Amino acid sequence: MTAPRVSLPANPANPSEPPPPDPVLSPLTGWTRAHWESIADRLLDGLLPYATPGLAQYRLPGPPSHSGPWSDGLEGFARSFLLAAFRIAGSGGLVGPALIERYATGLAAGTDPHHPEHWPPITDRAQPMVEAASIAIALHESRPWLWDHLDDGVRQRVCAWLGGFLGADVNDSNWRLFQVITEEFLASVGAPHSRAEIDAGLARLDDWYRGGGWYTDGEGRKFDYYNAWALHLYPVLWARVAGTRADPATTARHRARLREFLAVHQHFFGSDGAPVHQGRSLTYRFATTAPLWAGALADATPLPPGRTRRLASGALRHFAERGVPDERGLLTLGWYRPFLPVTQRYSGPASPYWASKAFLGLLLPADHPVWTAPEEPASVDTADITLALPAPGWLLHSTTADGIVRLVNHGSDRLPPQPATDDDSPHYARFAYSSATAPETPAPETSGPGALGADNHIALLAPDGTPSPRGRIHPLDAADGRAGSWQEGRIETVSLVRGAWEVRVHRLDVPADTPVREGGWAVADDTAAPDARTGPARAVARRADGLTSTLVGLHGWDDAEASVVRAVGTNAVGHHSATPVLQLPQAPPLLVTLVVLSADPRTSLTGASATVAVDGTVEVRFPDGTLERVPAGLSDVSEPSPGPAPPGTG
Repeated sequence: MTAPRVSLPANPANPSEPPPPDPVLSPLTGWTRAHWESIADRLLDGLLPYATPGLAQYRLPGPPSHSGPWSDGLEGFARSFLLAAFRIAGSGGLVGPALIERYATGLAAGTDPHHPEHWPPITDRAQPMVEAASIAIALHESRPWLWDHLDDGVRQRVCAWLGGFLGADVNDSNWRLFQVITEEFLASVGAPHSRAEIDAGLARLDDWYRGGGWYTDGEGRKFDYYNAWALHLYPVLWARVAGTRADPATTARHRARLREFLAVHQHFFGSDGAPVHQGRSLTYRFATTAPLWAGALADATPLPPGRTRRLASGALRHFAERGVPDERGLLTLGWYRPFLPVTQRYSGPASPYWASKAFLGLLLPADHPVWTAPEEPASVDTADITLALPAPGWLLHSTTADGIVRLVNHGSDRLPPQPATDDDSPHYARFAYSSATAPETPAPETSGPGALGADNHIALLAPDGTPSPRGRIHPLDAADGRAGSWQEGRIETVSLVRGAWEVRVHRLDVPADTPVREGGWAVADDTAAPDARTGPARAVARRADGLTSTLVGLHGWDDAEASVVRAVGTNAVGHHSATPVLQLPQAPPLLVTLVVLSADPRTSLTGASATVAVDGTVEVRFPDGTLERVPAGLSDVSEPSPGPAPPGTG
């Protein structure tokens, strides 16, 4: 119902019907390598009207990033060059000379300091560092068809521009890998570089490893898709650039971690191909598939080739059927439709083209098993899954009946290490995220706790009604279908999951006269406001296609006011959104809530209950009769350790 499906337009380079589906080779998505090539060509052709005369920049429509239009124009070149390189190399250079010449011309102009379209230099902590890595990767992968044919003067200018990395101050995050990639490329062409800086960047990556395939993106608890499309991806690409210069033990360690991560990452896609909507930079959309291809490329995946393609093609098709790219062939700032609240200050009109990483699979030859093996079902297609992820402090639970993946968050807040503070982000501060919903998201110019939505959040209310933020998340544990954390306030929460159900047990150590509010899932629709129903300690929001968010008070909510909060223009999934809410004028010391997101009409709520023993133990009964117990005093349990130090880090 939301973001209606659209027909794929014809490939502009070949004005005929798009490739037909192949139900024999791809019985689940119908998509083949030809579909990937068609979308890649459409994206590359869609950019041409926005190229500067010298082809060194792409000035796309939309608000500029905080780096400004000059840097944004470079971003358009660099990120689309990555896509072009995968397309060129994947075809063995048979895409035709126009595409190759287009980027060769842009390289010559962009690196000429006297050309009116020259690129901004690489300086300390500046955006060109990000784009330099894409250019370096693209130059390496397309080397026989592009770099090897550039004039010596152009090659020297390219190296001089990329050499701005030497000795520069780099953000202590995934940016360290941009330096690793760029300087390794310089090493590969005999240009000045620093092996010490390359080694230091790779060592820093080890510092951030938390086990189970999970890196945090710098210090703190910063778990999101950067683990997928950066921290695991760049080591694979670095090894391709480095070749025999790469330390075998280092590459083996990266491959082992990637393999472990992909065993989990495969579960982050709904049956319709939608990725779980969590974290920053979500406008990169199907870049979430990049590590799937990287695993196949590096022989570091536990997934059968047919499942790899089913997951990746499912995600690309999901967005294509919902208008991505748009009628101009452009990727816009948003999720489906343009939606600026899903962006960050660094997001510019060309930022979405980091989605080019999704086309990494084109580097695998057409006769590789990922392209020739029949599609195999994903886990969400065949069985309900419950998976605890202790490193990020997450619980993942998916249901086959409706194909929805839900992610319960008790560990990722993306806040800077203490004592520094920052405002909550709706993409990190919520209790849960899913493949079928997005959090209520304030406009970029809005900040502070008053801007936060009620969805998937428990808040203490100030006299003026301002809700408290979740703030720093202090994880307690994540194992065996449950996870917990505590937050400033002080509120301790334990989540229990089974099927589509989640039960949240909240213990509140707050003044008794403090109002408290809890929200369930926000459901959104582009065509009409979701239906709303309320009853005693119960609120329901239902979309026309059956996607339903239900919030039921199981303990402590007897006198609650139940409502459904509606909003317009605050949700990436649909223009009209609705969130079920329960609110009390005085917070009791214990609240137990059943929180359900389901599109399966057979999902029952009958029989759910919670009872409290004298010692404070909470016994939860799920609607299917399953009993779970939550003892009192969980906050006495120490936070999980970050795991053993990786080899070589001390």
